[in-house]
Amino acid sequence: MTDIKTHSVKFYQNLGKLFYAIAAADKHVHEDEFKKLKKIIKKEWLDIDAIEDENNKDTAYQIEIVFDWLNNKERLDADLYFNDFINYKKDHENLFTDAIKKLILKTAYAIAYSFSGKNKSELIMLSKLDMNFNI
Repeated sequence: MTDIKTHSVKFYQNLGKLFYAIAAADKHVHEDEFKKLKKIIKKEWLDIDAIEDENNKDTAYQIEIVFDWLNNKERLDADLYFNDFINYKKDHENLFTDAIKKLILKTAYAIAYSFSGKNKSELIMLSKLDMNFNI
């Protein structure tokens, strides 16, 4: 069970990096983007699996925790975190079913649209994500 838990935590942590990268693509993370992410986590991501982290919280909350941690770190290196996610995905392709990919894209697009629509930086990053998923 420990391997599954560790694997799941890393999966969600990397999603946190991805969603932070989308929000930070324009060099500024808006509060509306974080609020949208929290709403989607509660509505969509908590039902993905029943695995809990070491604090007995659903591992999907790792998305929010990592996003918030990166935001407080104030290092708006969207490309770094996006590439971290892509590298993780390449090493763990089996975790990325079509349903998961669609939910990731749905979440990424919702974050991008949450504050004044998508801008050029976010569009470029979303296009790269689309190409990496090949749905």
